Amino acid sequence: VQLVESGGGSVQAGGSLRLACAQSGYSYSTERRYCMGWFRQAPGKEREGVAAVYIGGGSAYYADSVKGRFTISQDNDKNTLYLQMNNLTPEDTGVYYCALGGGYCYTSRLLTEIEYTDWGQGTQVTVS
Repeated sequence: VQLVESGGGSVQAGGSLRLACAQSGYSYSTERRYCMGWFRQAPGKEREGVAAVYIGGGSAYYADSVKGRFTISQDNDKNTLYLQMNNLTPEDTGVYYCALGGGYCYTSRLLTEIEYTDWGQGTQVTVS
């Protein structure tokens, strides 16, 4: 499995960025309940879950700190996950990681690292 993030960069507060995560190498099975998510890690802090969604559709889940500003979406034909980030603040600065949960994902754990089996290399987002 390979996850490749893109779209990071530097932006002023109040601006927007759109992250993308291209997935390859994973074989889906309709018998499982897969998920994908976005996590971030700010300097000196632990990695935290930002947003997550079940592959193929369903509700999206967000951290309280980004609700109303970030939107997670997926393009199943392109095997790509997106994160639209609006009204960015300096507190959103960090390395953003895409992750895939290849087993059976539980809703209560969608924003926790334990649910995910594969990770991208991360993309830097800097808000000033």
